[in-house]
Amino acid sequence: MPHPPTRPRWIHRVTGAARGAVFLSSGVLAAAACLVAAPPSGAAGSFVDVADSKALKAALAAAVPGETIRLADGTYTGNFKVTVAGTAAAPITLVGSAGAVLTTSTGGGNVIQLTGAPYWTIRGLTLTHAQKGIMIDASDHVTVDSVEVHGTTMEGIHFRSSSSYGVVQNSYVHDTGTSGNGMGEGIYVGTANTLSDTSDHVLITGNVIGPNVGGENIDIKEGTTGGVISGNTFDGSGLTGANYDDSWVDIKGNGYTVTGNRGTRTTNDGFQTHSQFPGWGCGTVFRGNDSDLTGATGPDRYAVHVTVYDPVSCPVTVAADNTVTGGNGLVNPGIPVG
Repeated sequence: MPHPPTRPRWIHRVTGAARGAVFLSSGVLAAAACLVAAPPSGAAGSFVDVADSKALKAALAAAVPGETIRLADGTYTGNFKVTVAGTAAAPITLVGSAGAVLTTSTGGGNVIQLTGAPYWTIRGLTLTHAQKGIMIDASDHVTVDSVEVHGTTMEGIHFRSSSSYGVVQNSYVHDTGTSGNGMGEGIYVGTANTLSDTSDHVLITGNVIGPNVGGENIDIKEGTTGGVISGNTFDGSGLTGANYDDSWVDIKGNGYTVTGNRGTRTTNDGFQTHSQFPGWGCGTVFRGNDSDLTGATGPDRYAVHVTVYDPVSCPVTVAADNTVTGGNGLVNPGIPVG
């Protein structure tokens, strides 16, 4: 049987109607093509098929709301920048299989950098060999779905510069922070030592984070509020202690919900709250989390370690349905469980 022709290495836009035409027999394909008007360049609702790095950069620059950019399997080398905004009614999607691998040439910079680019979805890709995998700056409503991020010298995925209502789901983040300096969190929300980065209401759900994450699996910074961390699996085998990383999740923001997660292999605690500024690190609710602290050697070894607590000014809720194996208990003394 002859091999199929090689996919052309250019951008090819296809409307929904034209996609249906490919199922017609070859005898009527030409006639059908005459009946399907080709969309103008950048038509909303169209598809853009790309198969090399140059075409991907061009597609990202020319994207319009409602468009889907589809990547063929292969290696795409570069620092890919996104500055075009989607809309709530017509988000922009970048999609490919795990065989579509985005990588930098030198290991420097970010594989994908979104700046002022709300309403994007990035789905199914592999991102590797960079400083960071996906950096999201000043971009609300960005969804990262079913990607794999690994081989980064710093964080895997970072929401920053007041990027709110983001989602990371069904993804695999591992082998980050390869420089060994403790700057390798799996998923990072906000900016340290400031309250001006209000990357609020970020949902992190259904992910596998670790092994070999060179920092907390998830680090939530002060100034951010209202996020949800649910149904994730954590592996803390990469914790270094270089920047006080000694738990899977560290929450310094307010009003987070942490529910239904499972963690293994930590150096000290499972989940922590901290107050970097007065009135922050408060209001987190922990429910239904399963912490295995077997092998932890740190000084505390609690499933949930609450460092600042006041029932009125800085409440934290630790529900009785959280469980712990090993360590010194479910929560540090003085924190009510109920």
